[in-house]
Amino acid sequence: MRFNTDILEQEDVLVEELTDTGSAYRLIVWNDDENTFDWVIKSFMEICGHTVEQAEQCSLIVHFKGKAIVKTADLKTIRPMKEGLIDRGINATYELAEA
Repeated sequence: MRFNTDILEQEDVLVEELTDTGSAYRLIVWNDDENTFDWVIKSFMEICGHTVEQAEQCSLIVHFKGKAIVKTADLKTIRPMKEGLIDRGINATYELAEA
């Protein structure tokens, strides 16, 4: 049996759009040994809209704790930020924030 992958992908998108009711999501950045503080700070400022101070604090938390929640917003805001960080080589994920 063959599946039409175009139809399956469209259904996945529709389901996601219907389930996103404006819930808050957390953007999580994970520590690595590849990226410099300067690069991560610059990325937080450019992608997440952080001030220098916020970006520095987030990068220190990531470094010392292994991960940090760097932004909380709706899924439409968080998803492109995650992709932007990943495009820069920064390991980022998101999760639904608990109520």
